Amino acid sequence: MSESYVKDESSHTIGVEFGSKIVNVGGKSVKLQIWDTAGQERFRSVTRSYYRGAAGALLVYDITNRETFNSLANWLSDARTLASPNIIILLVGNKRDLDGDREVTFLEASRFAQENELMFLETSAKTGENVEEAFLKCSKTILAKIETAHLEETGSRMTTHLEFLVVFHMHSPCDVADA
Repeated sequence: MSESYVKDESSHTIGVEFGSKIVNVGGKSVKLQIWDTAGQERFRSVTRSYYRGAAGALLVYDITNRETFNSLANWLSDARTLASPNIIILLVGNKRDLDGDREVTFLEASRFAQENELMFLETSAKTGENVEEAFLKCSKTILAKIETAHLEETGSRMTTHLEFLVVFHMHSPCDVADA
């Protein structure tokens, strides 16, 4: 199923791409509306407009490129400033399949996530490892907040709609596919 989140042969995201997918989270149908943004400085002004209305954000960096990790503080600041104060943010280290080329340690990223009160996991878009889990983990947390009235639910009783913003700050392709 994770291959439906990631394109096998993808090019860099230019500006923003949109995709949607219905997933089952705890017995509830949830429609994920996914805005895949280019995490490049030159698209930052475009990306900033997509934070409004997002229930969740995945901040994705490349574990083989320290520069992408070093830029996270700026993207996190945007998410916290421009989105709902209750936005759920998941830090995602991508390219786990290239562990031998790692420039950012798991421990370092884990500490950053903990210090900034973010959820964290590592993925491989190439192999699909933990890609679906990233969206499900974020979705479960959002649904728990909806159930405790910390977030407003959109959609019908049958399907909840969750809008996600995915900021990929990477030098090589990794795009969310239209489902």
